[in-house]
Order: sequence, then C-alpha cells, then structure tokens
Amino acid sequence: MERKKVTLPEIQRKKEMGEPITMLTAYDVSIARAIDQVGIDMILVGDSYGMVVLGYDTTVSVTMDQMITAAQAVARGAKNPLLIGDLPFLSYQVDAREAIRNAGRFIQEANMDAVKLEGGREIAPTVRAITNAGIAVMGHIGLTPQSVSKLGGWRTQGTTAEAAHKLLDDALALQDAGAFSIVLEKVPERLAELVTQRLQIPTIGIGAGLHCDGQVLVTNDLLGLFDRFVPKFAKQYAKLYPIIVEAISEYKREVDARAFPAAEHTFSIKEDEWDAFLKSLTAPNETHTLPAFDEHADATRVY
Repeated sequence: MERKKVTLPEIQRKKEMGEPITMLTAYDVSIARAIDQVGIDMILVGDSYGMVVLGYDTTVSVTMDQMITAAQAVARGAKNPLLIGDLPFLSYQVDAREAIRNAGRFIQEANMDAVKLEGGREIAPTVRAITNAGIAVMGHIGLTPQSVSKLGGWRTQGTTAEAAHKLLDDALALQDAGAFSIVLEKVPERLAELVTQRLQIPTIGIGAGLHCDGQVLVTNDLLGLFDRFVPKFAKQYAKLYPIIVEAISEYKREVDARAFPAAEHTFSIKEDEWDAFLKSLTAPNETHTLPAFDEHADATRVY
C-alpha cells in the first residue's frame, strides 16, 4: 500500500488516539531513504550532525549553512516523513527577525516541514513569532545540548521539585506559544509522563521513559555508528562500526595482496579493437601543424 506524506494533523491525531509516534535523526540521503522506507513518522535533521558527522565536541559549533546542506540531502532521500530542521546555536537567540529568517531558510531552501529549537518560557516569544510567520515549531526542553555548559554538563534535568515545576511551566509556555510538539530530553520518567498528560500537544522522549507520546533516537547511536560513547538512553539495535572497520581492513588486505579488483570487477575491450589500437601505436606518427598566431586577428572569432 502506498504511504502518504505525514502531516501535522496526523501527528496530533496520534497523540489523541494514543498511538506511538516515531522519530529518528538523519543527515544524508542514504539514511533518509532507509528511514522513509520503514515508515518512521518524523525525521529530525538534528544539530547532533555536528558531533556524529562533523566530529565536533558539542553541537554549538554547527552553522546554519551546514544544517541547510544536511537538510537538503535528507529532503532528497525522504518524501513521506514529516521533516524537521534543527535550528543551530545563535540562529534564533539573537532576535525574532533573525529567527524567522533562519527558520524560513529550512522551509524555502531545504524543503523542511517544520523547525525545532531549544529552550522553555524564555524562548516562547520567538516560538510565537516563528509560528505567526506560518512555520511549524517543535520545542525542546530538559537537557538542551546547546546549553550544556550552562547546565553543568550532560546531567539529568528536572530532578528537584523546583526544577520539575520549571520544566512543566516551560512545556506549557511552549504549547501556548504555538509549538506543535515538544522533545523531552533526559528527564525523570515520572515527570515526563506527567508533562505528557498535562499537554494537549505530543511529547517526544529521548531519555525520558516509556510514557511520552513518541520516541526519538540519534540514528548513528541506534546503528552503532558513533564510536566515541553510547548515551545511557540510546539502545544500539546494531553495532555497525566494528563491521565497517573490518570491511575496510579486508579491502586493504586484498589491495595489498593484489587480490582486488578481481576479474568480476574489471572491464574488457574486444580483441580486434585492442589489436587495432596496438597497431596504431607502431604506425608513423602524423604531425599536425598549428596555424601561426596572429596578434591582430579578431579576438571575437571562434576557431
């Protein structure tokens, strides 16, 4: 059966019907195609691109142009999921006009369906400005990687009564500002469940337990492609990194032994054509004389 493009009303319907929502990250056309083929609801072109693909230590070094390039690749590979571009650090914090402009780039240049940004009540006016401009916004609270230094590291958020109150307040503020969904990252499961129950819009959990409306993972973590570390909340459904290393090692061994390329990997030329070519090499070379250069010739003439 042919699948249809996932829309914002469909995501909201899943929330209301209690149907789980699936989301994964993607940064290139190949992974995007695979995610599309499976029927995942949403693809986030996350600023995690900076860490898992570009090799940065945090997400804060990723630029808007880099995010646009990745989003364009994903849009070429995935046609059915709802596509969300992650606004990188300092692309929306300066002022609302710049935030709208950068959000618009994701829509206009990269064919995204929505954008995501980090922050709670303090960023709600920006969320409202972007949504008023006709662009759908996904919020992101709890552990917000762009603020990891301010948060004191990759620590669980909402672990005190005061912090839990703030997180719920942030979620409600984002909903009131027009966000269509909110990512809850690395918060206690009970708190995530309560926030999910209090909100009318879907929550998407990552390290937030089973009771969110949906779940998201960094696909490189899911596939075991990221070799530095594995977050506690990331389940590795495959361990492809050692397989990739072994495949590259085998390639090197075969090249070193002159075993690759084999006959099945090479191309041939017909014997009569090859013979004619060899004979042409032994024939007297013809000399070709170029016309003398005339400095007074018409410069516009095409020869």
